[in-house]
Amino acid sequence: MATRIDRAQVAETALRLLNEVGLEGLTLRRIAQELGVQAPALYWHFKNKQELLDEVATEMFRRMSGSLTAVDTSTWQEFLTGSARVIRNFLLGYRDGAKVYSGTRFRGVGYASPVEGMMRVIVDAGFTPKAAARAWFTINTYTMGYVIEEQSVYPIPGSGERDPAYELAERARKLEGYPLAIEAGEVFFNDLDAGFEDGLHAVVAGIEATLLPPSGGPAGVE
Repeated sequence: MATRIDRAQVAETALRLLNEVGLEGLTLRRIAQELGVQAPALYWHFKNKQELLDEVATEMFRRMSGSLTAVDTSTWQEFLTGSARVIRNFLLGYRDGAKVYSGTRFRGVGYASPVEGMMRVIVDAGFTPKAAARAWFTINTYTMGYVIEEQSVYPIPGSGERDPAYELAERARKLEGYPLAIEAGEVFFNDLDAGFEDGLHAVVAGIEATLLPPSGGPAGVE
């Protein structure tokens, strides 16, 4: 039974429980039960669930940062697409991983060094600091949003079990007479790997067209 706990221990326990209970079931009371303490003991560290999620997201970033720093930096395109794939694969490893990670605030300043390194790769490729930040933020939010949708279709990591609400044959039956809507569903919910890559390349093309300054010309974002 745990007698002394710290924030890191709580975050690690929360991540361990996430695949079992999902975001909705990830409560301070449930974590306290897992740690063998009373729930009030956790309120010493976290005032509410949002503070807990901030700590969990910080730990998630810490765990993926090694893989992010190992991404190919030979071109900014390879760097951004490789980083997006790292984030996606990591978040898919946890039930509701993208929902947990998105909309949070990192704790402390431990994230600063990896973020500085990632920004440096983009700036060195010719982006202004503002444009580099916009490029990274755009890639990051595209990836999180895609994974949120992806985890609605396949909620249990690694199971390959599709949520019945996304069964394409049943969806097509309900939408009989709306062929374009049916086809859209086939694109949205069928080959999710291919869908991610298609969207990722579209985002990168947009970044190149709008944020990267042409040689000798003004930047898209000053």
